[in-house]
Amino acid sequence: MISLLGRAAVLAGLAACSVGVITGVTAALRNSDEALRWTRMLAWVFALSMFTATALMEAALLTHDFSVSYVAEVGSRSSPTWVSIVSLWSSLNGSILLWGCVLGGFTLAFTIYTRDRFAEHTPWALACILGVGVFFTFLIAGVANPFAPVSPVPPDGPGANPLLQNHILMVIHPPALYLGYVGMTVPFGMACATLLAGRLDAAWVRALRRWMLLPWGFLSVGIILGGWWSYEVLGWGGWWAWDPVENASFLPWLTATAFIHSAMVMERNTALRGWTLTLVLATFLLTLLGTFMTRSGVFNSVHSFTQSPIGPVFLGFFAVCLVACVLLLSARVDLLAPPGAWTARPASREASILVVNLLLTCVTFTVLLGTVYPLLNEALTGKQISVGQPYFDRMGAPLGVIILFLMGVGPSLPWGEAKNLERLVAPTLSAAVVGGAAAALGVRDLWPLLTVIAAGFAGWVTVREMIAPIRARAAARDESIPTAAATLLRRAHRRYGGYTVHAGILCIAVAHAIATAYSTEHRTTFSEGAPTAVGDYTLTYQGSEWVEEPHRRSMVAHFDIQRGDRELGAATPRLNHYPTMGQPIGTPAVLSGLGEDLYLNLVNVEESSGTASLEVLVRPLVWWLWFGGGLIALGISVSLIPGRKRAAADSARKSA
Repeated sequence: MISLLGRAAVLAGLAACSVGVITGVTAALRNSDEALRWTRMLAWVFALSMFTATALMEAALLTHDFSVSYVAEVGSRSSPTWVSIVSLWSSLNGSILLWGCVLGGFTLAFTIYTRDRFAEHTPWALACILGVGVFFTFLIAGVANPFAPVSPVPPDGPGANPLLQNHILMVIHPPALYLGYVGMTVPFGMACATLLAGRLDAAWVRALRRWMLLPWGFLSVGIILGGWWSYEVLGWGGWWAWDPVENASFLPWLTATAFIHSAMVMERNTALRGWTLTLVLATFLLTLLGTFMTRSGVFNSVHSFTQSPIGPVFLGFFAVCLVACVLLLSARVDLLAPPGAWTARPASREASILVVNLLLTCVTFTVLLGTVYPLLNEALTGKQISVGQPYFDRMGAPLGVIILFLMGVGPSLPWGEAKNLERLVAPTLSAAVVGGAAAALGVRDLWPLLTVIAAGFAGWVTVREMIAPIRARAAARDESIPTAAATLLRRAHRRYGGYTVHAGILCIAVAHAIATAYSTEHRTTFSEGAPTAVGDYTLTYQGSEWVEEPHRRSMVAHFDIQRGDRELGAATPRLNHYPTMGQPIGTPAVLSGLGEDLYLNLVNVEESSGTASLEVLVRPLVWWLWFGGGLIALGISVSLIPGRKRAAADSARKSA
């Protein structure tokens, strides 16, 4: 029954999208309110259909209905409830269903947001968004159908991928990435609507920026959570390996970051309109390319799905979208950018943002080239090669340091033209002091040291730009510092949200540079009851035990940790054995601190001899990676607070 109901819901969504594209285009071409009303209604039908289909699949997973093909593929009666829930995104067909559900949610949110607003752009935007919906509902109804019936019905299933059962982060990491990936469809539709309508006003620019900021925020959080999951689960002690699928998420993040900054210029200057819209379209295209990388099976990755027929279909859709974007830009972009509109001087904030945009584009091209070159080389020559971390570090480190430096230069410069450069003196002194302190503490390698110096420069500017307006208002209005801060946070939330994001990125950059360059690693065998020194730590192996769970069997080793005379507590690294995996999957134990992490990865346990082998890593400043991610999430949340004028306008519109 669930198979029939689920497929019916997907087909209803496909029909709603297909008709909605037609009515949306009709509404735009004929300026028809009736056609637009139908388009909005069909957007609701599409969203509710995808919600229904997803709810039915979750019900099938939770009730272990193995007559549904996807449940038979990833379900298991022994799986904990939370694993059954997250199994929705543990394999290909379910992940595409989740994509459709999230797309339905964004479509519905945009439909509600544009009610009684942006009459010239909304029909085109909804038509484009629903056009993307046509493709994904077609996939779900066809080659990626998770609702296909199974006969005979198996008594049980194999369960989800063991890697997805190994850490609770899998509950939030993939959905965050999906919200980032799929959410890029809305700004894509808005950019297409801008070009098709041939008009771009200030209100639409602000709306476009907000609709990009939301998925960019989810993507940022998803990337950070993915690094945390990799660090906590995979046992190699790292968080970023320039894996093709990791790169697939990083590429649209780079272009979206460039857009968010370019849009600030576009609100004041019409010269970058074509470039800014190009960044929006490129971001969407890169999400499609990243999805192809993940789901086609052409790249070997711990994150990717197996080979499937979805790859060629996805590649075809990517090609169609690419051609459509190029044609649309070529035909319509001249309508948006009057000639001679660029008036900013080289020493201005606009020029600094433009340089950052170009550098982010260079990083995007560098990462894209390193990711796809092995595949292209194999297709052309038949030889397999790999492009590893040395290439990305060698090419990316200089660009990254320059971008960090410009994160301090740009905010120090005024819009239009700089009268003087005195505001750069204090940050320069700060950078020199921070660099000297870092060198004294042992940071001597070139790129980590330059990263710290650039972050010291940008960090001073970031703190100054957050504190100076508060102090100025408190002095001018005779207010207390907390009162002035609260008022400015309400009125200038975009400013404070943006600088909070900058602070998070600086934390991540410094932590990544230091932790990557100055980690230590030891592989040691411990005898039960015998304290063993590893660096500054003393580890005492206290024995091991088997822990039985419904879905796995785990060997857990117990260690007591000391540093000098201070007891740090117990650590319990483990090896998890799953029925469907021949090799055990380790869960490291991590003792995290502000200064460094002690990372224990269990390699082997010899119960007969009372010994255990560990890989022990000491990684400095790793905590600041996750703290930086938290600052980014906080800054994005602050930036998305509705402004006072917009909130008042919305209230007046609702009461009218």
